[in-house]
Amino acid sequence: MTEGQRSFRREIRLFDATMIVVGVMVGSGIFLVSGDIARTVGGVGWLLAVWLFSGLVTLLAAACYGELAGLMPQAGGQYIYLREIFGRLAGFLYGWTLFMVIQTGSIAAVGMAFAKHLALPAPDLGEQHVVLVVGGLHVNAAQLVAIASIALLTWLNTLGLREGKLIQDGFTVAKVVALFGLVVAGLVIGRQADAIAANFRDIWAASRTAAGGDGLVIRETIGGLGLVMALGAASVGSLFACDAWNNVTFTSGETVDPQRTITRALVGGVAVVVVLYLLTNLAYVFALPIAGTPDAADAAGRGIQFATDDRVGTAAASIILGPAAAGVMAVLVMIATFGCNNGMILTGARVYYAMARDGLFFRQTGTLNARRVPAVALLLQGVWSCVLCLSGRFGDLLDYVIFAVLLSYAASVAGIFILRRRWPDAPRPWRAPGYPVLPALYVLVALAICVDLLIVKPRYTWPGLVIVALGVPVYWLWGRGGRGGPGSGDDR
Repeated sequence: MTEGQRSFRREIRLFDATMIVVGVMVGSGIFLVSGDIARTVGGVGWLLAVWLFSGLVTLLAAACYGELAGLMPQAGGQYIYLREIFGRLAGFLYGWTLFMVIQTGSIAAVGMAFAKHLALPAPDLGEQHVVLVVGGLHVNAAQLVAIASIALLTWLNTLGLREGKLIQDGFTVAKVVALFGLVVAGLVIGRQADAIAANFRDIWAASRTAAGGDGLVIRETIGGLGLVMALGAASVGSLFACDAWNNVTFTSGETVDPQRTITRALVGGVAVVVVLYLLTNLAYVFALPIAGTPDAADAAGRGIQFATDDRVGTAAASIILGPAAAGVMAVLVMIATFGCNNGMILTGARVYYAMARDGLFFRQTGTLNARRVPAVALLLQGVWSCVLCLSGRFGDLLDYVIFAVLLSYAASVAGIFILRRRWPDAPRPWRAPGYPVLPALYVLVALAICVDLLIVKPRYTWPGLVIVALGVPVYWLWGRGGRGGPGSGDDR
């Protein structure tokens, strides 16, 4: 069988697809972002409300995507949706941003999170250990560890879909069990009466907290429009921790009965993660006070707001588990990030494959190897992710594109209205719940958050738009959008 004759194997079943959703969502974010949220909005009620809001918004989006997945069950998922709804340019701009920043930047960031936590028990593998200097580029041991982990997972996924999904299933089950165990321990064993009393005395006390240069903590009471804006800004971290759920749509070409399986995995997987995130934050506020000071001697004194390096999970674990906390959390985060990266590496390559089949990406990325996986696309994705690891700028890039990610979600859900008119008689195994009210509500909420970010965090939003816009000339340089270009085709 020649490369051009090879096709995907449909080997992803409901459990595998659900493990992809859960696995790519649960990375390091749940252990880190609650500190920033607590500083932005204050009271425990608002902290939990931000997580609940982000979870419900994500769940609504996932349920809406179920209709799109049923209509267009091809490899590439969201790229296919945007291409069919708004045209080839829209599809390309999504794929371009995914490759340049969203997927590869996330892979680099998660790889570095894995390396940083490995360095806790093995300090010689940390960022402080510079192993190579080339001109102005200083390469540290943590970067090499991150690169090695990305290279290993990329290679394993070139061996076949079976290998990739076995890694995904195993690591996702392990981290869900471990995280749930930590939650139970926190709610049952690690309950601190002082922290609970302080946190639940006035759960809706909203305030903005910052540490001044002189070490003084400044707390400003907020309300009204200021509170609304703060809640929007605070949701960036929780939304990012809930992101990547759509990655499972990229694998539709390899999923058994994708019209139904993808939808069930989206809704079920997101629901599991939302519940797990809420329980985890409840464990945090049972173990640690929200308020604290950055120069306090222990985790309880620093509180959630000023946990060391924002490692709220580790701070809570130190209360629950004592001296063993650092080691236990390091292992848990390494399991979480390794499994998360495997899912993103596995799924992302399918988008570049679909783009190449349309003549919108390098021709060879549209081919499958003897194991029926897009090995060239996997390799190209891995190489660029490693370059971003070395650049050290992936964190900034990810901050920049959260705005673009929300826009792509809003556009895809808005596309449901367009397709209901364009393809009124097309079979829809799943329909967006509460149509037209709930899909419209999601679009409005997503756009409202985008407007809020333009006002509150302009230095993160405008660069994101620039990254997307840079794809326009690339699209036209690519043989006038790939029309009739080499490798053009359709995987449907």
